[in-house]
Amino acid sequence: MQDEQHNAANRNGPRPVGEQASGIVVIVCNYNDDMKHHASHRAGDRFVVAVRRICGAMPLLLPALGFGADVDTLLDNIDGVILTGGASNVHPRHYDGGEPRDISLLDDRRDGIALEVTRACVERNVPLFGICRGIQEMNVALGGSLHQYMHEQPNHFDHRRPRDKPMEVQLGARQRISLTPGGVLQDLANGASQVMVNTLHAQGIDRLAGPLEVEAVADDGMIEAVRVAGSPTFSIGVQWHAEYRTEEHDFYRALFAAFGEAVADHALARGQGNNMGGKKVGGKMGQVA
Repeated sequence: MQDEQHNAANRNGPRPVGEQASGIVVIVCNYNDDMKHHASHRAGDRFVVAVRRICGAMPLLLPALGFGADVDTLLDNIDGVILTGGASNVHPRHYDGGEPRDISLLDDRRDGIALEVTRACVERNVPLFGICRGIQEMNVALGGSLHQYMHEQPNHFDHRRPRDKPMEVQLGARQRISLTPGGVLQDLANGASQVMVNTLHAQGIDRLAGPLEVEAVADDGMIEAVRVAGSPTFSIGVQWHAEYRTEEHDFYRALFAAFGEAVADHALARGQGNNMGGKKVGGKMGQVA
């Protein structure tokens, strides 16, 4: 099965880095005020590198602006959104989840912009890629809920990173997931039924949002990937960190390459003043190949 993961072909192939980018992708930042007088908006460099080198697009960082930002103007001028991972958790008030145990792990400003951008992307068919916290934001934004502590749920594994292990183990592909037969991810994995991925999260999907369909699950039944049902473009969330070690994992690269294809298509349509709605992608309506 690990051979399947290693040999999963990236049909789309990494896009060459040329002088002209094929579309604009905004990467949603986390807000950090640990240094008190030097608050910052942060996103990992791996996302920037993946967007530029694999997607072939221009990466721009979107600050954690909170609720009420002019999302329509933003989406008028870009071609894709990445919801990054982060140390913080979505505030449970956004899914009627009660009170948070640890308020130090909250990021209200990130919640605001991420939830609003997610809904707008789905409504306007803008390519959307949610990673780790990002898949959780997609689920909450569209009406679902989360488990605040997955490892405390009956019959569930501990999906958190083993911080007592070397970094190569923490970030390694140590969890098996099963891909939905005939789904988008199975197509990107060159037909593999199972692949190995990393796992670094404490929270996870509880009640699945109505507009979402499951693309992958872990051995304990934990939802590991979703897509927006019926979307004519790439609108996918994954629970693992697909931006890690893309040079080693064909499947991770294939995800970014497929996202890049959708971004390039959106940029072309935007330049022509066309609506992306109803576009047939990869031979399947509502799926991406």
